[in-house]
Amino acid sequence: MTVTSVKTLAERLAQKKVSSRELTEDYLARIARTNGTINAFITVDRDGALAAADAADRRIAAGEAGPLTGVPIAHKDLFCTEGVLTTCGSKMLGNFVSPYDAHVVSRLKEAGTVCLGKTNMDEFAMGSTSENPTFGAVRNPWNVDRVAGGSSGGAAAAVAAGMVPAGTGTDTGGSIRQPAAFTGITGIKPTYGVVSRYGMVAYASSLDQGGPMAHTAEDCALLLGAMAGFDPRDSTSLDRPLEDYTRDLARPLDGLKIGLPREYFGDGLADDVRTSVEAALAELRKLGATTVEVSLPNTRLAIPAYYVIAPAEASSNLSRFDGVRYGHRASDYKDLAEMYEKSRAEGFSAEVKRRILIGTYVLSHGYYDAYYIKAQQLRRLIAEDFQRALGQCDVIAGPVAPTTAWEIGKMADDPVQMYLSDVFTLGVNLAGLPGMSVPVGFGAANMPVGMQLIGNYFAEARLLNVAHRFQQATDWHLRAPSL
Repeated sequence: MTVTSVKTLAERLAQKKVSSRELTEDYLARIARTNGTINAFITVDRDGALAAADAADRRIAAGEAGPLTGVPIAHKDLFCTEGVLTTCGSKMLGNFVSPYDAHVVSRLKEAGTVCLGKTNMDEFAMGSTSENPTFGAVRNPWNVDRVAGGSSGGAAAAVAAGMVPAGTGTDTGGSIRQPAAFTGITGIKPTYGVVSRYGMVAYASSLDQGGPMAHTAEDCALLLGAMAGFDPRDSTSLDRPLEDYTRDLARPLDGLKIGLPREYFGDGLADDVRTSVEAALAELRKLGATTVEVSLPNTRLAIPAYYVIAPAEASSNLSRFDGVRYGHRASDYKDLAEMYEKSRAEGFSAEVKRRILIGTYVLSHGYYDAYYIKAQQLRRLIAEDFQRALGQCDVIAGPVAPTTAWEIGKMADDPVQMYLSDVFTLGVNLAGLPGMSVPVGFGAANMPVGMQLIGNYFAEARLLNVAHRFQQATDWHLRAPSL
């Protein structure tokens, strides 16, 4: 398979070397051939995609096209999409057809993109593997016996497998960056509030943030430019000027200071991951950057803090799914209370129930101060760690995950081990910072390795610049699995 970037496709469309309909039909055909193996899509909207492609072709013919007009994409299946199933990977929403578009969906529609369908994920974005209990596990295109990461594993696998050139994901604790790393693609989580959460079904409202996943940093910059923007319907959306995230892509790295947290390179980091990340750092030094050691002393506390705060918010957000207004309703019950109980018991998987129970417990009387307030205090300490570190450097770099993708089912009986795999990504969400994953090599069993770049608030353009310059000097982002 040959990797074709969004930028290249857009140029071909603008030059009329290919039509959006032809492009869309090609990708739909590849989905038909490949999805049975990879299981990246929950829903394929063939009719809607072809209609959108025809509309894009008319815009191109009329000279009204933008940089993304006619380019096929896919949305993670927790972005509400008008007239299309929005399941959140759950039996609870297995029959929910959204009556409206999420802000991200409408922004990308306005940009002229063509939505091919909705991608598979961990149920309600709760997980790190996309081993979905209702729709089946997403398989890693580099080795179908391994996980694609999560929770945006379907989007990552679809891009890596060439089923779509780009997709949307969400990142609550690493759910864009980790699957991007596991599948050898590029993904960015912007600063909290840059991308509206309206129509993005909530997991943990103070942590969730949408972002793009694609092969290249340049593609992510183009997509983020379309996705970002103020939305008055989201109280956490930031009212700030729109940015051109491509503006600094070609900026030289001379003088760039990269911070390397000592906590990210200690015990627990697999040798194959360490080797690839260190080689990437050496390449960045060749490009003019310098590195300096920094410290994020509360890194280990990000895991307990996150797994108190996120389940607490989830227990509140998921209380709306009760079988009354929409979603799954049990077929046999004797009264309202039993309908609630049975509908939620049948509609939610074990992992979702586990997080609801944890969240309800830490918010309960007598435990709120002991757990939830303490976790919020740790969150502040973690954010302060990042500010001190970023005072000594321009960006922070390190591994995305301690290991490469593991075998499907390996952590099914050990959720705590799965939670520990997020140690390098959780702090970024707790602090609300932008972070991204860049492919930097391959580890044992030829599995991709990703390097994480972290910036200060609103430093997305700088992160994309560093990633783009690295990708101009290397070809890891152009490697593709054989399918």
